[in-house]
Amino acid sequence: MRLILSICVFSLLLTGCSNVKNKKEMSYQWPKVQAPVAAQKEHTRILHGDTVPDPYYWMIDYFKKGPDSTEVVKYLTEENDYTEKLMAGTRDLQTQLFNEMKARIKEKDESVPVFNNGYYYYTRAEEGKQYYKYCRKKGSLNAKEEILLDVDQMAEGKAYYYITGITVSPDNRLLLFGVDEVSRRQYTLKIKNLETGEILSDAIKGTSGQGVWANDNKTIFYTLNNPVTLLSEKIMRHQLGSSGTDQIVYEEKDKSNYIGVSKTKNGQFILITSQATLSSEVLFINANQPNDAFVSFQPRIKNVLYDVVALDDRFLIRTNLDALNFRVMECPLNKTGVANWKEVIPHRKDILVQSVDAYKKFTVITERKNGLIQLNIKQSFSSGEHYIAFDEPAYTANLGANPNYFTDSIRFIYTSLTTPYSVYDYHVQNKSKTLQKQVEVLGGYKINDYVTERIYAPASDGTKIPISLVYKKGLKKDGKSPLLLYAYGSYGYSLDAEFNSTIISLLNRGFVYALAHIRGGEDLGRQWYEEGKLLKKKNSFTDFINCGEYLIQEQFTSKEHLYANGGSAGGLLMGAVSTMAPDLWNGVIAEVPFVDVVNTMLDESIPLTTNEFDEWGNPKEKIYYDYQKSYSPYENVTAKKYPNLLVTTGLHDSQVQYFEPAKWVAKLRSLKTDNNLLLLKTNMDYGHGGASGRFDYLKETAFNFAFLLALEGIME
Repeated sequence: MRLILSICVFSLLLTGCSNVKNKKEMSYQWPKVQAPVAAQKEHTRILHGDTVPDPYYWMIDYFKKGPDSTEVVKYLTEENDYTEKLMAGTRDLQTQLFNEMKARIKEKDESVPVFNNGYYYYTRAEEGKQYYKYCRKKGSLNAKEEILLDVDQMAEGKAYYYITGITVSPDNRLLLFGVDEVSRRQYTLKIKNLETGEILSDAIKGTSGQGVWANDNKTIFYTLNNPVTLLSEKIMRHQLGSSGTDQIVYEEKDKSNYIGVSKTKNGQFILITSQATLSSEVLFINANQPNDAFVSFQPRIKNVLYDVVALDDRFLIRTNLDALNFRVMECPLNKTGVANWKEVIPHRKDILVQSVDAYKKFTVITERKNGLIQLNIKQSFSSGEHYIAFDEPAYTANLGANPNYFTDSIRFIYTSLTTPYSVYDYHVQNKSKTLQKQVEVLGGYKINDYVTERIYAPASDGTKIPISLVYKKGLKKDGKSPLLLYAYGSYGYSLDAEFNSTIISLLNRGFVYALAHIRGGEDLGRQWYEEGKLLKKKNSFTDFINCGEYLIQEQFTSKEHLYANGGSAGGLLMGAVSTMAPDLWNGVIAEVPFVDVVNTMLDESIPLTTNEFDEWGNPKEKIYYDYQKSYSPYENVTAKKYPNLLVTTGLHDSQVQYFEPAKWVAKLRSLKTDNNLLLLKTNMDYGHGGASGRFDYLKETAFNFAFLLALEGIME
């Protein structure tokens, strides 16, 4: 999935929006610097009788040929130098932004401990450190601390270091984890003996980073990726200490499917899940019998998705079989085929069943209604249900870490555009909740200084598109305020209203921040997603444009002060709206943007391509070729004016390769007729998700914000 999702000093909190009033006196003079000119080389795409020149196709060389392809690295470096020169006058502003955002973060901090299998697990961050320490205590929070992984120490001297998939063996003696030192999401699995501190010789490369222990404490199942396409192709079985070859227990033949392996919460079963956009299949074995062959729960059915969770005496199945917004079924442990499925929660047109989480004494159904999450607690499917109440007009609530199958309470995370992340324990029997921790925002932040609301913009076809907004109290809706509009709108990913302490730096300088819940996500149910994909993808783009127009109509902002931001598939959105409505935005930030849709979807050697035919269509079929070509930003660059643009990418990006934004910028430079800014910033060390450290990413955010503020003439 091409997915990406992205603190104020006390004096700024006091001054509020005063900086905006003086912006003319402080306007930034962009230096006159000669922009790089990318070489053009002859290359032609001929398909479906359509001949298309692609003079920047050569930029794929680094991806195809590796580090010896110096020409593309030279070009990207020239673009970086050009961007740095244009932004040189904002360096003090960037430093100020970085310092105030960093100052909001409590550097010495600790997560709320999670109890599992006799131990309390938590992470601990130390002052001035970029990473974390993963720790545990046996039996009691008063017990001696055991540091499982000291990531600060492990990451020393490395430009990028990321750990994922931390899993402890059932006997609590061994730790499995994945390490990525390149930012390409290709992980090496490692195993640590927690009794001796030794890192074992079992190092497994080219994995997804996730592994599962069988109940014998010596068998590990993991996902092996294709080294070129990065597709998850095989599930492997590894025997601890074995010098032999790991065994293939499952190999996916359909290149449109993602695969993964997991363990049920009750520890009884190991599951292999194979899923595409439109269909899925689960296979399983008893976790006590790791050498058994995996058995299909239900062979895949065209256009049917399902996933399963295990109880002691039956399975629960969430499925869209004859249920657009999904329903919940159950079946015996020994009769899993669809003929044995019995409905326990029916389909509802106005409620999306997003997930099912099963415990011994109750079940939690995560639902979505009117674009908002609801947590539905069921102690029995034959009796009543109750919901956890939330009060704000726009918020996010999701289950937190709940590994204990035998628990009497659940942990959930609550946040909104003004409420910092809050960890609650909900006690099912007495229906009470206890706040365990709210992330502390330093620097004098006060929730009541800000206003959040939800409004609805009419789309061109009459559909109402939700918009969540936050701004500083006292804002005048006179059309003069700068506004940053963000969206994603793909893969059924729902964009929820979450707290982001970095945004305070914009709010305190007079900005409004808005989230557009456009079609292509599942914000308003499965149909919301269906109406923003494949041959209806343009709904995502027109929805976003309509949201921008409505915000202007409602006097939140004006064209001179409206900005747009999106990343990955949301970067495609940025490219499309910059082409379709270039005069609507004063500036656009396109982060790691998927902007060369046709060429990427034609090349099956590029990561993610074959997985995503059900999302975008296969352009080898003319109907999808014509439609993709009609909106792909790279295909639609013409001689006209474009808004001010900041485009970012990473040389090692595994999700959207660097050459897509690089080609797009080069073509824009050669054809656009305006004098507006066009900046390309390539991170030569990182990939799709940016920096790995706790604070490094703030430098990237400060750079992006400085771009917006300089366009507004706000220089402090």
